[in-house]
Amino acid sequence: MDLKQYFSEAVGRKASDLHLIASNKPYLRIDGELVALSQTMVNNEDLAKLAEDLVGMDRLAVFQSNKEMDFSLELFQTRFRVNLHFQEGNIGLSARLIKNQVPGPSEIGFTESIINLTKLRDGLILVTGPSGSGKSTTLAAMIGLINSSRKAHIITIEDPIEYIFTDDHSVIEQREVGADTLSFAAALKYVLRQDPNVIMIGEMRDTETMAAALTAAETGHLVLSTLHTITAAETVARIIDSFPAYRKQQVLTQMSLSLRAVIGQQLLPKVGGGQVAAREVMINNQAIANLIATNKISQIDTVIKTSYKDGMLDMNKAVDRLQESGQIDEITARNYKRDLETKSMFYH
Repeated sequence: MDLKQYFSEAVGRKASDLHLIASNKPYLRIDGELVALSQTMVNNEDLAKLAEDLVGMDRLAVFQSNKEMDFSLELFQTRFRVNLHFQEGNIGLSARLIKNQVPGPSEIGFTESIINLTKLRDGLILVTGPSGSGKSTTLAAMIGLINSSRKAHIITIEDPIEYIFTDDHSVIEQREVGADTLSFAAALKYVLRQDPNVIMIGEMRDTETMAAALTAAETGHLVLSTLHTITAAETVARIIDSFPAYRKQQVLTQMSLSLRAVIGQQLLPKVGGGQVAAREVMINNQAIANLIATNKISQIDTVIKTSYKDGMLDMNKAVDRLQESGQIDEITARNYKRDLETKSMFYH
């Protein structure tokens, strides 16, 4: 069987993800829910042939050695971000569909405070949330705003490249880990010599990358990146805790001075179908900066709730606004609000 046809079905049914797992049914994720494409099990030999076709013999050998591989490809006029992996000795494939056009701010519900962040000339902006919450799309939309509004040299470091940008007012270089550079950390080591104004890092995966991002942000560059965290406070704590004890105070000071904002998001089922993003926004004002500098991270949530005039928005209020505008229903709102005691989300 030609498994590529499942990619076509994913495009036709407007899925966000395709999952092909040996000895299991093929699945799509549509509006956040997994839907079986067929009752026929995926054959491991067919999946191995597909992997060879997609990456070629040389890269297939690398995959078989490393047991993991990320790459992007275009099929059926659609870009996919693909992950190959092994499970129970067999191959698994997960493919995320990427829209051909970078979405505009109104299309994905940017508030004025998020739009204003793209006008900054330096500092660190982080977009956070669980896997599949649209972090890459939010980053792409922010880069798109910068590209359309000012002359800047933008360098992206991605694994793999997702949205393809076309130069508008800005000059954009997109570098892919594995193809154009060895790692995020390696690319960041030399990026400051490439005269960038804006640096977009697909994900801050390790301490070395975090340290380089902070250095770039405090030396006159606007840096945008993502983390797999939920709340703004958790995001700050995750970065601080990534460093050894003797460096924590230095990093607290760096964060208090260079962090500009944390945008935490989750995707909610939309009335009538589709999904909509609820975004918590923390702006690093003087109160937040003081809390970070003095390592009182747990108090950040309280400041967010009392600083709407500064453009901040806590997650529960963001969910309420979506319900008030009719984009989500009452049950969805209740299921996706944050438990104020445990800081976790209620999911249906």
